[in-house]
Amino acid sequence: MTSTTQGIRIGLVAGDLERAAALDEAGAIDSLWTGGHVASRNPSTEAMMSLARLSAVTSRVQLGTAVLLLPLYPPAIVAKQIADLDRATGGRLVLGVGVGGEYPQEFRACQVPLEERGRRTDEAIGLLRRLWTAEEITHDGPFYAMRDVKVHPAPAQPGGPPIVVAGRKLPAMRRAALLGDGWIPYLYSPRRYAESVQTIRALAAEAGRDLAGFEWCAFVFVHADPDGGRAREEAARTMGGNYAQDFRQMVDGVAAAGTPAEVTRKLQDFVDAGARHIVLMPAPGGGDADTLVRRLLDDVVPEVRAYAATRV
Repeated sequence: MTSTTQGIRIGLVAGDLERAAALDEAGAIDSLWTGGHVASRNPSTEAMMSLARLSAVTSRVQLGTAVLLLPLYPPAIVAKQIADLDRATGGRLVLGVGVGGEYPQEFRACQVPLEERGRRTDEAIGLLRRLWTAEEITHDGPFYAMRDVKVHPAPAQPGGPPIVVAGRKLPAMRRAALLGDGWIPYLYSPRRYAESVQTIRALAAEAGRDLAGFEWCAFVFVHADPDGGRAREEAARTMGGNYAQDFRQMVDGVAAAGTPAEVTRKLQDFVDAGARHIVLMPAPGGGDADTLVRRLLDDVVPEVRAYAATRV
């Protein structure tokens, strides 16, 4: 489901299902996203189950995974589950995929060698698209060989939902450029985002691949508060809990945190860097998530949309 609207699209990691349903009904955003883990250091939902829950309480917005750790899953299961959900939602899905690795215990739990995660992901992306044809296929790859397999019915979207690649480093950029339908990095500054756009375009051009319709997404941790210092502290607290490191010295570089005006400016910088679908990850820390989301929708999102309308 490639955007056909002018300007940019704004997405949100809603977290709470009641909030997700209200956002869908209000029409204030374009997409809702969910992530998840199998065995992370913090309590977490699982991405496919969370996506199914989102599909049950929404009827309008695009829904995506940010992200599904693809190497942990058999591709045929992913293909079937996503096809069923895409049909149930009328073709509203985006499959965001990553290789993971920050939690090695997940790979032990799923009996997948950590060092194979990149190669498994590369093979699985192409295999998913073949399975989504709803035709009988035979596949001879090194990890997911199968013979005379037909997964049907097909997804609602012809060819299946777009597959958007997450990551931060060159192998992920190469995966996006050669295999993906989009790019959704995280913990990036606008400057680094702009550099990644140039890299992906160059890699695609070298391979002779046309990136028309490519989804240029950015996953951004956000906290807006009239007290900019408090916003940075709370954002750093959220990110530190997720990644088990101290983000207080890095928060200005890898998040949009500060006063509403400062957050707006940072997101506008992402627009200038090439992002056309900004996925906001509220980082409330010890604060109230609903208050933060309302402030983002009232004070930040309209300004970013208005800015993008004059630039895109």
